[in-house]
Amino acid sequence: MTQALSGLCQSTDEQHLPTAPSKPALCQTKSFRESRPSIAGPDTPEPPYPIPLEGIVQHGFGRGSKDLGCPTANLPDESLPHMVATVEPGVYFGYAQVLPAKGLESKLRPEDEQVWPMVMSLGWNPFYHNERMTAEIHIMHDFPGDFYGCNMKAQVLGYIRPELDYTTREALIDDIETDKKVALASLARSGYETYISDPFFSR
Repeated sequence: MTQALSGLCQSTDEQHLPTAPSKPALCQTKSFRESRPSIAGPDTPEPPYPIPLEGIVQHGFGRGSKDLGCPTANLPDESLPHMVATVEPGVYFGYAQVLPAKGLESKLRPEDEQVWPMVMSLGWNPFYHNERMTAEIHIMHDFPGDFYGCNMKAQVLGYIRPELDYTTREALIDDIETDKKVALASLARSGYETYISDPFFSR
């Protein structure tokens, strides 16, 4: 799991994601783990939030479910430059919605198309030594299967923690589980729950 970030290249007709981290990720420590707050952010989102994201779900590394027990959906690179230019790599929370892509057969059930809490990692996943920046979203809902090729919308509403490196997979999994709990507790406040019905999401 992912405040301006240096290294974003921009031209008049295209934008690119950074090709290398601006600085090495800090390593997770016992003191950091024990001092983590149970709720992140103020009682209502403050600038630069909300940050809207949208794109077709891409194939990722396939590690979320297999290695970490946390299935994630990857957004395409072209949906990320605005967020990358606004915040640093780290873990964020908000809401997300998955919708069928036009013209494609959908396996989604009606409840799968609702707006659900999400936690998002933006960065390089230093534990796995990624060579490119990714945005991976874990939607806190039990989908019946994958939804590659579907359209995903997300409203990023707050920041949980910086991107960290880990000495063990177990430590990474522990932090991911804490991230989920922090996201749910943070979104339970009325100033955040209102975004479930935000016009950005389709009905």
